[in-house]
Amino acid sequence: MLNLALLMLERVGIVIILAFLLVNVRPFRQLLFEQRTVANQLKLILIFAFFAIIANLTGVEVNAHNQLVTTGILLNVPHQNSVANTRLLAVTVSGVVGGPAVGAVVGLIAGGHRVLQGGLAAWFYIPSSVLIGALAGRMYQRQTVQRKRVLFMSPVQGIVVGFVMEAIQMLFILLFSPTGWELVKLIALPMMTINAVGTFIFLSIIQLFLNQEQEMRAMQTHDVLALADQTLPYFRAGLNGESAQPVASIIQRYTNFSAISLTSTDKILAHVGAGSDHHVAGANIVTRLSTEAIANNEIRIAHSKREIGCSQADCPLAGAIVIPLDVDGKVVGTLKMYATDAAFITPVEEQLAQGLGSIFSSQIALGAAENQSKLVKDAEIKSLQAQINPHFFFNAMNTISATMRHDTEKARQLLVQLSTYFRSNLIGVRETEITLAQERAQVQAYLTLEQTRFPDKYQIDFENQASTSALLPPFTIQVLVENAIKHAFAGKKQDNHIQIRITVAGAMLQIQVSDNGSGIDPAVMSQLGQQTVPSEQGSGTALYNLNQRLIGLYGPASGLQFQSNPTGTTVTTQIPLKGAKPHASLDR
Repeated sequence: MLNLALLMLERVGIVIILAFLLVNVRPFRQLLFEQRTVANQLKLILIFAFFAIIANLTGVEVNAHNQLVTTGILLNVPHQNSVANTRLLAVTVSGVVGGPAVGAVVGLIAGGHRVLQGGLAAWFYIPSSVLIGALAGRMYQRQTVQRKRVLFMSPVQGIVVGFVMEAIQMLFILLFSPTGWELVKLIALPMMTINAVGTFIFLSIIQLFLNQEQEMRAMQTHDVLALADQTLPYFRAGLNGESAQPVASIIQRYTNFSAISLTSTDKILAHVGAGSDHHVAGANIVTRLSTEAIANNEIRIAHSKREIGCSQADCPLAGAIVIPLDVDGKVVGTLKMYATDAAFITPVEEQLAQGLGSIFSSQIALGAAENQSKLVKDAEIKSLQAQINPHFFFNAMNTISATMRHDTEKARQLLVQLSTYFRSNLIGVRETEITLAQERAQVQAYLTLEQTRFPDKYQIDFENQASTSALLPPFTIQVLVENAIKHAFAGKKQDNHIQIRITVAGAMLQIQVSDNGSGIDPAVMSQLGQQTVPSEQGSGTALYNLNQRLIGLYGPASGLQFQSNPTGTTVTTQIPLKGAKPHASLDR
């Protein structure tokens, strides 16, 4: 039994090779972590079926007298003999990685090959292998349902799964093999142990890779925050040759890319790093990849010189990510991140590039909005914009920095919400009216960041009976919600409810924001919306500007109406319904 255990342990090396390939070779790694598609599942089936067949061929033959037979590749096994192998280890991990469908098909192929190898006497290996692959997949599915952010079961859980799967195989041998009990006595303990250890090793390698990737993302998130802080002053001046050169240098300093380039829609504005001899500022764009990215307003990724399409034959750049920089859906240029080794372009670098592209697009839009705001005569909206952004920005950045230490994925999501919030603000600077969908996106981004700062402090209910394409002035709901959060719940740390209710009354769109706070001081009720009302939490400018803007656009009937008592406050406004007819259903 000891000799068999040692021989089987040697075969576990196949699984170690498989795990290494899956996490270190890009095509395999994509199959491991990308969304489950039919094409990806078929590829996983082929890979694991190949390793299962190899396990059959390299197994240890056991004769009818339960003696080990030392042979090479087991192409044909006498029907009275058995084979101890790591086939089920490949079947088990295929279910763990790919789910029950992948596990079952791999089990079918592995069991079928075992029958071809040893004759019809081994028929029971087909149903047992299919059952084991499917069961391993079902266990994996339950893990992902209960722990949504974990791709795989833990290595310790893998020990149990591997042991149980091999125990099921032993049960089939006991019931259907002619030498059932004698064979089980010889191989049960070594094979059950090896399968458990092999599953543990496989999942440990996967877990190690995930931990390393998580640490890398945390470092990148920190660098992105620092990078965004340093590039903002340059991009506020617009995307041009003067701003592009220092920005490209900053990006290369904070990343490991071989070269960084910034372009307009037709010319190179700056290029820092490898390839600077022919990627020269002021020259026309020379890569086909950039042209496609600009034309389609889509990110383009290249993993070879041919895909980049540089006209210079000896160009050292072998991999690239090209991110269009757009303002209000119009491409104004590109950010290009190059590598001299195509293998450097991994999913982590792709996510980093996408995040930087989104931030830089927002910064360029902010600069354009600032330039336009000099010509805008609407003083109320500029004052409102100035009142909203600064304090919220610094609070949000502090929240993201704190979140990054313990949950990098959530920090990335918060960065996206912050970008959405500022994009909505920029639209508000230039537009008199926006859609309800745009306003709600801004409110949701604001609430996501606030609720991260103060978990479980606020409960927000959004009830909408109007079309999401209905029009309203920017910041209408945002200001009312922020006002409630700032002023309604002094001293209350829980059970704070805010209800946003959008209804249609004839030709009017009614917006109502209610809270269950402590109410408004009757002494200042008549002043709200008519003048600024200073308080410990602010100056009251936003509420005043909103009210004056509503009255200026739609008349006195659309001014803010306040109802308040010690159990809560309701603020209501009615504006003419524009943009679409109401929906009959509720949108929560």
